[in-house]
Amino acid sequence: MLGGLYRLHAPALRLFARSWADRADDVVHDAFLRLARQKTWPENPVAWLYQVVRNRCRELARQEERRERHETRARSTGYWFSKVDEVIDGRLATECLASLDTEEREVVVARIWGGLTLEEISSLIGSSIATVHRRYQSGLISLRTKLETPCELMSPKD
Repeated sequence: MLGGLYRLHAPALRLFARSWADRADDVVHDAFLRLARQKTWPENPVAWLYQVVRNRCRELARQEERRERHETRARSTGYWFSKVDEVIDGRLATECLASLDTEEREVVVARIWGGLTLEEISSLIGSSIATVHRRYQSGLISLRTKLETPCELMSPKD
């Protein structure tokens, strides 16, 4: 069961984690290890995993902010998507997702790549379903605007 959950949800969880943490793989592996150690599994293990990943990423982000105040090192920037194929341009998708507000991005990623319902996302981030829906719609509008390519209108030849 755990292996099946990992195969189905780890890629989306890694994408979800990459918007906050450079060590997304570690965070996701840790979340699955924590699930394996549970005496009683949560009612919805997928939503539980997203909650654990989100909490750990936020914790890592706070640690990183503290570390950056004391260190002057360049931050590496990489693509959040682990592979690029003919369906999605990882570079472009990363740029578009990175341009969203954090709140919009976490909702869009959890909904599209994670397959979570608005209700599950609401519980995950501690906001109302209406707020989640508003962030989701706003994020989609922003992404569509960034991804649209204007078409040149051709005038008929005489």
